[in-house]
Amino acid sequence: MGTPFGCPQPLKFDSPRSHHLRLIDPVELPRRLQIFMSKFVPRIALLSVSDKTGLSHLARTLEEQGCRILSTGGTFSTLRESGIKVEEVSQFTSAPEMFNGRVKTLHPKIAGGILARRDVDQDEMIRHEVSGIDLVVVNLYPFEAAIADPSNSIEEITEQIDIGGPTLIRAAAKNHKDVLVVVDPSDYPELIERCQKQSIDLDYRNAMAAKAFRHTAAYDAVISNYLSANSLPEKLTLTFNKHSDLRYGENPHQVAAFYTNTSERSGSIGSIEQLQGKDLSYNNLADTDAAINCISMFEDPACAIVKHGNPCGLAIADSPLQAYEIAFDCDPTSAFGGVIAFNRSVDTLTVEKIISNQFLDVLIAPSYEAEALKSMQRRKRVRVLATGDLSRSTARTMEIRQVRGGLLVQSSDAIQNELQEFDVVSNRHPDEQELNDLAFAWKVAMLVKSNAIVYARDQMTIGIGAGQMNRVLSARIARIRAQEENLLHGKVVMASDALFPFRDSIDTAAEAGITAVIQPGGSIRDDEVIQAANDHDIAMIFTGVRHFRH
Repeated sequence: MGTPFGCPQPLKFDSPRSHHLRLIDPVELPRRLQIFMSKFVPRIALLSVSDKTGLSHLARTLEEQGCRILSTGGTFSTLRESGIKVEEVSQFTSAPEMFNGRVKTLHPKIAGGILARRDVDQDEMIRHEVSGIDLVVVNLYPFEAAIADPSNSIEEITEQIDIGGPTLIRAAAKNHKDVLVVVDPSDYPELIERCQKQSIDLDYRNAMAAKAFRHTAAYDAVISNYLSANSLPEKLTLTFNKHSDLRYGENPHQVAAFYTNTSERSGSIGSIEQLQGKDLSYNNLADTDAAINCISMFEDPACAIVKHGNPCGLAIADSPLQAYEIAFDCDPTSAFGGVIAFNRSVDTLTVEKIISNQFLDVLIAPSYEAEALKSMQRRKRVRVLATGDLSRSTARTMEIRQVRGGLLVQSSDAIQNELQEFDVVSNRHPDEQELNDLAFAWKVAMLVKSNAIVYARDQMTIGIGAGQMNRVLSARIARIRAQEENLLHGKVVMASDALFPFRDSIDTAAEAGITAVIQPGGSIRDDEVIQAANDHDIAMIFTGVRHFRH
């Protein structure tokens, strides 16, 4: 017979009711039980974990405390190989594992041993020969890792949906007055210390129970969201892990923290590695995300310089160094203090050019040459980030924005087939160079805040008008930027994220020397806008798709 929770030695039962319990005044019993619970040493522990971090050290400590250890599968093998005395659950329950391990711990002796109330259910525990399980250490199948691996089939992912684990965790958390549940290996050191000091009190068990429910809730949310990936469910559950507290938000008086989705793969903000520099700020992280979105759009070597969420210079070229030089020349003034991102490994020459050229806050690339990192150490305050392989990154599938009283949720924007299915609506068709630059400018326009106007030439931006309430003003700003850097020459194209409601933006573009325009179309005055293009011999493409970004 197992030990009632918190008792240093087993109680001996020689009748349906213990003489020990009859000796305690019923009024006194709750207080005595609380004393026992505050000096708890687990007598039976169930250990079943997918993450084996710190497992053997914890189990050895429990063994030294005289604890009987139950386990299953890989956890059992790990403990036995470590020389720890451990008992398989199937032996404890006298019931075999079934269905290739799908059914292991779903048994009354396990569930009963966890859920039985030590001050209420003793008679029934005796009658059914149920031993109390005092400690449950469980973490769950790695479902998030499974969905992050593109090589996994649906069947393989489904097998990573844990059933027994959440049942054990929730049962122990429900009965936390009598049972301690631990789900996080980072909590093992404190658990070991408390076991050694016999200081596992009710407050600690309550805190661990709350964490356990958060753990299973997050796990269920990930599964639910995965199965609802192609729809917006009637109930939306979000789960993210706190990565770090930030010094402040967008402004010093705002509190902020960074939360990550642990299923994110290489190439995401949640998986970046900081190689040097100060801690990332709220604004750094926002601009870093925007920069990664920019460079991920292109297969050729690309460089994006981002400021306040918008690219101020973006170019593709034969090498990262060339791409940077071109992107910088697009808008040297705005580049000061910006975030610079590459979609290729960065070499020493590129780093030396950046250092000699400008002040920057953040440098981003998949990887860096060793000598390049040494060069960057001359700018120790610059945050240097490694994204890993961007080809393995996954675009966001859902975007969420909080509004007063709720959330706005939408599928993420992306360039689909519009560059293959566009319509030439002008008299003159764009030539091959113009088509290539129009495709480039269209991608950039999707990344610029509305109203967005992008001037481009030779696969580089030469002027960007962003975030204006008036589309004509955005076009004028793009023209001014290009003129100030003396970039308005040759065949310059223009992209607009949304339709032109009047011909005035086209007239402004013609004054700047624009030769081709790409836009969604769909205005009630499309005929007037097309006529303006024809009047100025401008080639114009309608995509039929807009890309607002507010």
